[in-house]
Amino acid sequence: MWRTLALASAFFPGLFAFCIRLLRWAAPGWSLKDRILLSGRLVSTVQATMATVSGITVVLNCKDVVHDRHWLAVEYIWVLVPYMTYDIYVMYLCHWHKSRDKGIAEKKHSLASVRSFLLQERLMVTHHLFILVVLTPVTQHFRGELGDFFVGCIFIAELSTPFVSLGKILMQLKMQDTLLHKVNGILILVTFFLCRILLFPFMYAAYARQVGIPVYLVPFRIPLHCNIANASLIAPQIYWFRLICRKAAQLY
Repeated sequence: MWRTLALASAFFPGLFAFCIRLLRWAAPGWSLKDRILLSGRLVSTVQATMATVSGITVVLNCKDVVHDRHWLAVEYIWVLVPYMTYDIYVMYLCHWHKSRDKGIAEKKHSLASVRSFLLQERLMVTHHLFILVVLTPVTQHFRGELGDFFVGCIFIAELSTPFVSLGKILMQLKMQDTLLHKVNGILILVTFFLCRILLFPFMYAAYARQVGIPVYLVPFRIPLHCNIANASLIAPQIYWFRLICRKAAQLY
């Protein structure tokens, strides 16, 4: 646990700083804001890939969805904790630089700039804090030694993130009118719907099949905190999926 926390706490900020330095050499004409935005998206893609691979590994190795164990289901949570903390700060940096470009002269790390960030990014920050404050204790303590399969499923939800990041990178590079951007948009829709919306009914169906009960009885058989956690996770996903669909309607 502590070793994983320490390594992840160094890895993500270190990779972020490395990307910024690399972009300063590769694209000297770019502003610091552009380098920060792209670096954040690259690190996000790396983490999402790691989470997806970990999730697939856990799911494939847990034939009994209730009782089978896999070490990654526990260990990767301690990668997510420092990543989510790091990502909140990077989101703040991006917000501050964008605000400064718009002529909003708030002092960096001031109370006013932090408040502005929290107001504008309240849903994403709440999502990250929920994972840190609620989901981490649930997955590491309250579930005991049960349900590694379902933790792996939650990791797989990150499959859509690289495509979301690529879409933002293409827009940053002024490539939003290319075929690649349109194909990537379709991949965002498909992966987001499958891995962030349908994922939750799939988990309930997997549990129902394992214990031999109808799917509609599952919410009454599993612990209350599992239902609350799932509801809290899927709610923002549905909101974001609506936004993605609106953008897709404009694009296509």
